[in-house]
Amino acid sequence: MPAWAAEHRHTLHGLVTEHGAVLVRGLGLCDAGQVGSVFGRLTPALMTDTEAFAPRQTYAPGVYSSTAWPANQPMCMHHELSYAHSPPGLLLLACLTAPTTGGATALADSAAVLDALPPELVQRFEEEGWLLTRTYNDDIGASWTEAFAADDRAGVEEYCRANAIEFAWQDDGSLRTRQRRPAVVRHPATGRRCWFNQVAFLNEWTLAPEVREYLVDVYGPEALPFNTRFGNGDPIGEDVVQLINTVYAEHTIREPWRSGDLMLIDNIRTAHSREPFEPPREVLVAMAAPQPPVPAPEGSTR
Repeated sequence: MPAWAAEHRHTLHGLVTEHGAVLVRGLGLCDAGQVGSVFGRLTPALMTDTEAFAPRQTYAPGVYSSTAWPANQPMCMHHELSYAHSPPGLLLLACLTAPTTGGATALADSAAVLDALPPELVQRFEEEGWLLTRTYNDDIGASWTEAFAADDRAGVEEYCRANAIEFAWQDDGSLRTRQRRPAVVRHPATGRRCWFNQVAFLNEWTLAPEVREYLVDVYGPEALPFNTRFGNGDPIGEDVVQLINTVYAEHTIREPWRSGDLMLIDNIRTAHSREPFEPPREVLVAMAAPQPPVPAPEGSTR
């Protein structure tokens, strides 16, 4: 199987460039070691997962489990690590165990999504960017030691300074961060403008109402584990989040996983989601092709 991947590497990358993603069926991928070898033949180097919003299991350097997220809750459309200073340009996924029902990794073309969004909303995000706020604790999501792979505060602070992240330690030992990123980027190969962010997925209004109410009650509206705002710091209304998710839904395509499948995704051009499912489901993930940092639009935050 690794030899097959090496032989067809250029063909697969060409299909990803042409279509935004490619699903390869019938490979019979059956264990993490085999998947890691295939991933390694398909790209020269795999990225280390940092700033994850929820824990992952590490199978091998650069090869991870899917993000730990409740099986009955969807992971809405997003671009992997679009809030990172240098996000991945390529995602590699392999299905070892397909769920009986649900669990598809659905896709949406980000250029088409951009074209379908109201021009005035796109213009604001293009001018201001978007702001991600996070509060790392030991209860919800990845802790700061997990997210930054650091055992001490100095390592976290060094990473944040190098990656344009504002940080503040709280009296209870938790960490709060803010980072402003572009919401619209140009594809490195085609130059086409793409809606590239996690504005809706990491916003409080995408959470199930009972989950949001619980988190607001426990942590307060300003200390949620994660939330998004307009680039100038203004809150994003529930109507805006619903609109974005509706446009994503109108441009979604899906193909249920089969055990042994391989998928490559252009992370700039193509957003992806994970639909609810009945366990078990085992999909391995790797990231590659880190993109050069794109400065957030000029402007003030508050």
